[in-house]
Amino acid sequence: MNFNTKVIHGGQHHESATGSVNVPVFLTSTFAQKSPGVHSGYEYSRAANPTRQALEDSLASIENGARGLAFGSGLAAIDCVLKLLNPGDEVIAVDDLYGGTYRMFTRLFEKYQLKFTFVNFDDASKIADVITDKTKLIWVETPTNPLMKLVDIKAVVDIAKGKDILVAVDNTFATPYIQRPIDLGADIVMHSATKYLGGHSDVIAGALIAKDAELGDKLHFIQFASGGILGPHDSYLVLRGIKTLALRMQRHSDNGLAVAKYLETHPAVDKVIYPGLESHPQYALAKSQMKESGGMVSFTFKSGKKEDAIKFLEKVRVFTLAESLGGVESLANHPALMTHASIPAEKRAELGITDDLVRLSVGIEDAEDLIADLEKAFS
Repeated sequence: MNFNTKVIHGGQHHESATGSVNVPVFLTSTFAQKSPGVHSGYEYSRAANPTRQALEDSLASIENGARGLAFGSGLAAIDCVLKLLNPGDEVIAVDDLYGGTYRMFTRLFEKYQLKFTFVNFDDASKIADVITDKTKLIWVETPTNPLMKLVDIKAVVDIAKGKDILVAVDNTFATPYIQRPIDLGADIVMHSATKYLGGHSDVIAGALIAKDAELGDKLHFIQFASGGILGPHDSYLVLRGIKTLALRMQRHSDNGLAVAKYLETHPAVDKVIYPGLESHPQYALAKSQMKESGGMVSFTFKSGKKEDAIKFLEKVRVFTLAESLGGVESLANHPALMTHASIPAEKRAELGITDDLVRLSVGIEDAEDLIADLEKAFS
């Protein structure tokens, strides 16, 4: 199947008892057995639930993986990956991370004797410089949040090859419509399904997709043993969102490019960070690795003043000042005070997350209305 067909039919089956085209929401904790240990494949909903299974099969299909798993949040999915590791193992992670990921790495898992090394992945050779015999995982985020840096996934995979190192990619910003890390050799793909996969700002969810069945089984055991599953109703919402993913992502990308081009010409704007602009330092990589450029745009002010960013954000009306991203509606965010406040100020400064940085999640409204709203906010 091609992608537009996969998001609707990939891994999906009509419900067997009634022929229902949409998978029902199976609101049950347990399942009847014909005899002790003899059942239909479902015993207890923490292990498997038909609604969640339908979502997990869809996730595997659209990412070209062997197994999908659905979690109660994106962070629950990341937590599952880290539980593959043992005390003393080392993780190499891209330096420009989502604040919640950074917080989990440094404030939760470091105390369990996991070592995290944060590296600028602009030059993949820098990764090879810090690999040791204890390195077991390379954590990639591309595009990164909020600085829209790109990571050459294939180059990272080539560095890890033959070294017993897993490569995991947070594909939240791009989605499988834009890039498919497993096709580039990654072992695990992670999504905050709260964002583009759900697409309507009405659910908190996470996802993992494993490249091969053996790894998928290991992740499923951790999911089952730890219990961070996604409930059936939320599974239904994400599955419904995936059916329009291709249509939405194309619109997000078209609007994102229009907004980025507008910002690039505005006299109050200093820097616009968007992979679809030729001014992006990794524009060539974006063209080779990504089908489109997505709906996430970051920019800074020529004044460099936090006050100008706050004033701008208080004046938007079509854009909503709120955390999160990836919904059909456009959102605006101040990373230093909102999504990345958990990262120490000195670390933010080192990365380039300045106090005048604004991150936009460009929705699927009419681009002309979005640009008009931004113009009023600048005035």
